[in-house]
Amino acid sequence: MSLHRLFLRYAITLPSGTLKWIGVRPEKKQPLIALDKVMAIKHKGLEGDHRCIKTPDSARQVTLISEEFIQQIAHYCNKSSIAPALLRRNLVVSGINLNALRYQQFRIGDAIFEASALCHPCSRMEAVLGHGGVSAMLGHGGLCCKIIKSGEIKLGDSVDVLNTQQDLF
Repeated sequence: MSLHRLFLRYAITLPSGTLKWIGVRPEKKQPLIALDKVMAIKHKGLEGDHRCIKTPDSARQVTLISEEFIQQIAHYCNKSSIAPALLRRNLVVSGINLNALRYQQFRIGDAIFEASALCHPCSRMEAVLGHGGVSAMLGHGGLCCKIIKSGEIKLGDSVDVLNTQQDLF
């Protein structure tokens, strides 16, 4: 059984999540800019994000993390909270088991995404979060995603796993 099918077996039972935060970086190594809505562009990335003009079909067009992971990272860093922009992920969701989305296609707003690899923390997290920041994020860094279908996404949109090919259309 493929990993996709194995994960799908359980992912289709997930409750819907909610999109809580959107951020784009116009240029590499620049701070993220928080948005209320954005266009997700098939095979490219989020409109206004520097990744959108990079290599088409990259497995890292969009990065995704959950509020629940952010809370765990804050706990491990002895912080009461962490602003989403500091973690350099494009989207923050809540109410859905992020690891169960791996290898799955899911809808946010009008767009369809496919989660691929784990999004491991970079060394910048030591500077941002303090000593031990990278260690705090290990296993909680979120997912890298591709955009399968273009569409607008906005804060409050539902995050829903797609369980059949017919859900794509």
